[in-house]
Amino acid sequence: MKLPNIAIDGPAASGKTTVARLLARRLGLVFLDTGAMYRAVAWLALKNSADLSNDGALTDLAENCDMRIKPDDGELGYALELNGLDITARLHEPRIDQNVSAVAKVSGVRRNLVQRQQKMAENGGVIMVGRDITTVVMPEAEFRYYLDASVEERARRRYLELQQQGESITEAEVLEQLKERDYIDSHRSDSPLYLAEGVRRFDSTGKTIDEVVEGLSQECLQLLKGIG
Repeated sequence: MKLPNIAIDGPAASGKTTVARLLARRLGLVFLDTGAMYRAVAWLALKNSADLSNDGALTDLAENCDMRIKPDDGELGYALELNGLDITARLHEPRIDQNVSAVAKVSGVRRNLVQRQQKMAENGGVIMVGRDITTVVMPEAEFRYYLDASVEERARRRYLELQQQGESITEAEVLEQLKERDYIDSHRSDSPLYLAEGVRRFDSTGKTIDEVVEGLSQECLQLLKGIG
């Protein structure tokens, strides 16, 4: 019996990636962070000193790279190889945070990565997280969620993460970066981030990760038990 797919969208630092990873482990499903794929293309573009305003060049990079993402027991829950090189540890560098939206808004890049993502999900049993999963990649997923939080709380979370990584940045700077990224993600012409009809919004403001995972898992377990 084919297992259901779970689609989770949301803005940066809403907790969606951590929640999806833990939810996948709890439910025995495969976790896929599609944002890592866009980050990989951004990393490749920066490595090759590509012009981030050149849509054609970015599309060529996406179409011609060998990208492999697989489950992993590490902290991120996945490992990503690009052209034979494991770049998992490089994907969340500040320079990638600052440039990934410019790459992700390119239609040619999105078309290529969406095709890859849909291929990964065609057999079911996948929890996929991103910004267009409920609307473009898996609109027919059995469960569709939009995980949100106030921009102030998201900035606080991201600031604490960066502090732990030893980055020199103020919380005010993180807040402005998130506001800019929110605007780009929600106003891009191709597959913008938005709460679609029929998608349940789950606000994680003031909630712990465990509380969010517990709430979502109880809902999903009902379907999984029914299938079993």
